Amino acid sequence: MTRYVKIGEAKTHLSALLAQVEAGEDMVLCRGATPIAHVTRFGSPEHASLCETLRRERSKQRAVTTSELLAWRHEGHAR
Repeated sequence: MTRYVKIGEAKTHLSALLAQVEAGEDMVLCRGATPIAHVTRFGSPEHASLCETLRRERSKQRAVTTSELLAWRHEGHAR
């Protein structure tokens, strides 16, 4: 569950809020009613799983040549 916290409250209770983040709760810091930052636990299991999935999928891709990169860079440009 995501908790919305105003900056003033976050400044006053930072240690307690960070303990909740370490326990797995996500937080959104807000300036007034405007969300400005998302605070989540670093290295959460979901993050590690997603990174592993991305690495596995990227390893299946073939290497891109320099000529392909240059062609993509100029794609759509009038010559």
